[in-house]
Amino acid sequence: MKTNTPNILMVAASYFPYMGGLETHVHEVGCRLSRLGVNLTLLTTISPYHVSQLPQEEKVEEMHIIRVPAWLREREYYIAPEIYSIIKNGNWDLVHCQGCHTFVPPVAMFAAREAKLPYILTFHTGGHSSGWRNKIRKAQWRIQRPLLAHATKLIGVSQFEAEYFREVLHLPKEQFTVIPNGAVLPYTAHLASVKPNRTLIASVGRLERYKGHQHLITALPKIREQHPDAHLLIVGKGPYETTLRQLAQKVGVAEHVEIRSVASSDRQGMAELLSQVALVALLSEYEAHPIAVMEALALQRPVLVADTSGLREIAEQGFARSISLNSTPDEIAQAALQQIEAPLVPPGHLELPTWEDCVQQLLAVYDESIGGIGAFAHTALI
Repeated sequence: MKTNTPNILMVAASYFPYMGGLETHVHEVGCRLSRLGVNLTLLTTISPYHVSQLPQEEKVEEMHIIRVPAWLREREYYIAPEIYSIIKNGNWDLVHCQGCHTFVPPVAMFAAREAKLPYILTFHTGGHSSGWRNKIRKAQWRIQRPLLAHATKLIGVSQFEAEYFREVLHLPKEQFTVIPNGAVLPYTAHLASVKPNRTLIASVGRLERYKGHQHLITALPKIREQHPDAHLLIVGKGPYETTLRQLAQKVGVAEHVEIRSVASSDRQGMAELLSQVALVALLSEYEAHPIAVMEALALQRPVLVADTSGLREIAEQGFARSISLNSTPDEIAQAALQQIEAPLVPPGHLELPTWEDCVQQLLAVYDESIGGIGAFAHTALI
């Protein structure tokens, strides 16, 4: 192991090949940090059913990965006792917890505190289809407050997320910082000039009720009244797929709705898909800072979002058009058609955050957390 920089342990409940925004963030950031020469190890979990299918240890683009079994992954509890011993007995200088909604982060923070190691946490909050789970969220965060209070830095991926946790936890403002997800994809920058298919609308996100794909399905008949060739492409995987297909059948648009997924690791494939559509929609009940929306903006594609959470922040910045979560199918159809016919899109010269920006801000937080010794000065991007 390299010895010229501190040993960073990044802890995430989930990583590729499992899909999601957190997994994508960890991959984009972790691989870049490792390529810069940072001694980074990713500690993540694996379902006991997949132990024989995925290696317990491997390297991905210089990032060292350790996988430990986690029980009740399917219910998003992620009970993984080995995390404690690996942190407690390892030669780490800093622990970076990614996410806050499973049992993995509190175990990691507790282990780091027991080992007298500095630790930081990036929240990565999202919604949930369970009303009960949503109701207990604030109680869940407050239970973790003693551990979060000892973090050297708490990171929100949006201003909305940072302010939300500052208010819920009643912790000092200076303990929080905002580091947005990256958006620009240099290797696909040419796609911004691709002429989109004006009859194709994409709704992106995991197939869960709270993501709001159903709203686009019920609005599609009204959209097709003015654009008879309009089609809806739902991009994602998840347990809500059968319900969405049944709904499309019920409202008479089944043959005009396609549901398919793109692997989280295939960022170029996602970018190529987004470049072809006339409108990207995300009518989700809760998002902190959705990566797919940021990539759509980087490709200068019109975006329609729900007026809520971090999506509202994107709309207030003038990057997207927003609509109330309580909108009727008629109202959604009109908003979608307006965004297609007279699109509100960010200007081409707009400087969206990149993954390189994200990494450089993280390096500054890492350095501050281990004492401000300038240990990562040599890793600055050119």
